[in-house]
Amino acid sequence: MASTKIVLGAIFIASFYLSASFAFPPAPGHHEGAYPVGNGPISGLSPDYYKFTCPQADEIVVSILKKAIAKEPRIAASLLRLLFHDCFVQGCDASVLLDDTEEVVSEKNAIPNKNSIRGFEVIDEIKAALEEACPHTVSCADTIALAARGSTVLSGGPYWELPLGRRDSKTANMKLANKNLPPPNATLHRLIKFFQRQGLDKVDLVALSGSHTIGKARCVSFKQRLYDQHRDNRPDITLEKSFYHTLASACPRTGGDNNIRSLDFVSPSKFDNSYYKLILEGRGLLNSDEVLWTGKDPQIAELVKSYAENEPLFFEHYVNSIIKMGNINPLMGYNGEIRKNCRRVNQEI
Repeated sequence: MASTKIVLGAIFIASFYLSASFAFPPAPGHHEGAYPVGNGPISGLSPDYYKFTCPQADEIVVSILKKAIAKEPRIAASLLRLLFHDCFVQGCDASVLLDDTEEVVSEKNAIPNKNSIRGFEVIDEIKAALEEACPHTVSCADTIALAARGSTVLSGGPYWELPLGRRDSKTANMKLANKNLPPPNATLHRLIKFFQRQGLDKVDLVALSGSHTIGKARCVSFKQRLYDQHRDNRPDITLEKSFYHTLASACPRTGGDNNIRSLDFVSPSKFDNSYYKLILEGRGLLNSDEVLWTGKDPQIAELVKSYAENEPLFFEHYVNSIIKMGNINPLMGYNGEIRKNCRRVNQEI
């Protein structure tokens, strides 16, 4: 029943997102402020947080997203990824957006982020529009969360009631970014540990990995699988052979590190469950993708199989898990601030 509600709600809401009108009612069957699936907000976060102070916030976000995604479909995945890379480092507080200053060592230069995370200009554009409409009201942390949801829905994925009210950090933590963000070559054991550190379980790991149904990755992220998986000058034996040859032609042993390939080559711009189907076929792009199936964890392997067979179940679990991730250590009340410029703490402006 829950799965049916998620699908119907997602289809209904998506039709509003893709229409000329930007009205965003709750999913059918749920009263305003309800949580159709999964974890409700922690105290202080609410989908209605800006109901009276900036009711048009989501309209502003989505109007800019529509133009940005039409120009470059890949940007949807980049903005969704920003939420992960923000929340996994000292909580969902927009620390990932801060640039280097005399006081701040930016997380953008951490190994998992450098020359990798992107979409900052779109966040800047959204934030500027929000400041013009509702000065000093919508935080950068909530801007990231709204952009992530909008990008998911505009790519064909599920809609969720998004708890809002996060505030922005005055600090960044590059050391923690290097420690907490899972690398693309992570083993399944390490992935589980990375997620457990954030209070996320195996279901969250498999469901949130489904974000890789959209987006691209650089060759440097998976080249080890092609040529030296176990430091023995041999490829990863779990790679399907024709897929291996396709990747090797695009990513030579030397050079080409910045060449990019789709994480889901079947429907690279559509948020669906084909990511899991590819994993079952040995055609997951990153090691951290394929080990969900080959890592010999029965619960995780069963989830991969279930999501490949049942897209509504994937969407239901995804909504549960992304709400849960968005609740990681937010700043609220008088903690933090509402940055005017997401790249700088306020006293530096």
